[in-house]
Amino acid sequence: MAGVFHLSEMLSLALHSMVYIATADDDYVNVKQIAASTGASEAHLSKVLQRLAKGRLIHSVRGPRGGFALALPPEEISFLDIYEIIEGPIYIEGCPNHRKTCPFSSCIFKGIPEKMNSQFLEYLQENRLSDFVGNRKDVITDHQAI
Repeated sequence: MAGVFHLSEMLSLALHSMVYIATADDDYVNVKQIAASTGASEAHLSKVLQRLAKGRLIHSVRGPRGGFALALPPEEISFLDIYEIIEGPIYIEGCPNHRKTCPFSSCIFKGIPEKMNSQFLEYLQENRLSDFVGNRKDVITDHQAI
């Protein structure tokens, strides 16, 4: 059964990648490291990271010691900043069907979608990358020695 709440894969990768970069011990983190941790394809992850770089939340350095690093301190980057770069601005509308008038005398959803959207927006606004520093556990992959 499908869940009610859905995040796009791109947004999920963006949020997880940003936390990974914020918690990295190295100055720069490469795509292979993030892909191994998130289980994402390197090609798809590269597109996500390019968007984040274009949005000026991270910057990249090419070369063997290159990779991605935060462009701002983690306490200055909210989850909402990341969300809006990937998905665009959030608009909370009352009707999930985007209708100006309802065919019923009262909404059959009783405002639940609007409440859920407002609660999620509040979560995105209140949470910053710095809130998750120290929260990452290292994942041993097949490529790493134990």
